[in-house]
Amino acid sequence: MDRRTVILSGLAASGLAACSTASPMPAPGPGYPQAQGAPPPGTPTPEYTQEELIRAGSDFLGVAAEAVAGAIERVFSEQGARRRPTAYIAGEEGAGAIGVGARYGRGLLYMKSGTQPRDIFWQGPSIGWDFGGNAARVFTLVYGLQDPEQIYRRFPGVEGSAYLIGGLGVNYQAAEGMVLAPIRAGVGLRLGANVGYLVYSRQRNILPF
Repeated sequence: MDRRTVILSGLAASGLAACSTASPMPAPGPGYPQAQGAPPPGTPTPEYTQEELIRAGSDFLGVAAEAVAGAIERVFSEQGARRRPTAYIAGEEGAGAIGVGARYGRGLLYMKSGTQPRDIFWQGPSIGWDFGGNAARVFTLVYGLQDPEQIYRRFPGVEGSAYLIGGLGVNYQAAEGMVLAPIRAGVGLRLGANVGYLVYSRQRNILPF
């Protein structure tokens, strides 16, 4: 077994352990959509307002609304005033790297249209000048998602990160007209820059590829 396989196997075990032992995610509350059934075909997909996401993100991440507002305002600004998220993912993850790394997470996908929240898992490898590990709650803004089934695919991304205790970070992933902007409130230390991707799936996968 080569060094890379040993590293990825260890990261897979630690990532799964972090996700399985984390505290249960809170049930939908104020700011979370309630299941109302999907809109008829051809109907424009409803979008979240900045205020709705700040409220929901602050409640889920457990940080001050001002901190979440700064991150969300940045994403809204960079994505343009005419485009807003149609969904978000509230979840938790574990990640680590020693040059070669891996990330594992789980959560729920909520759509503004009010469809029933869906379980979602993600995992993926990375490579680069990247060392350390972290566990985080993740609040991901989802742009361009018209149907929940579209989320289950690979999303490439480039991330430069510096995690400190209680840190808050943002990065982007994109594929087929969809953009994901994970906002992480984490515990641990991870310094560096990496290139990789995340695969979003209906079930947990041990291998990150």
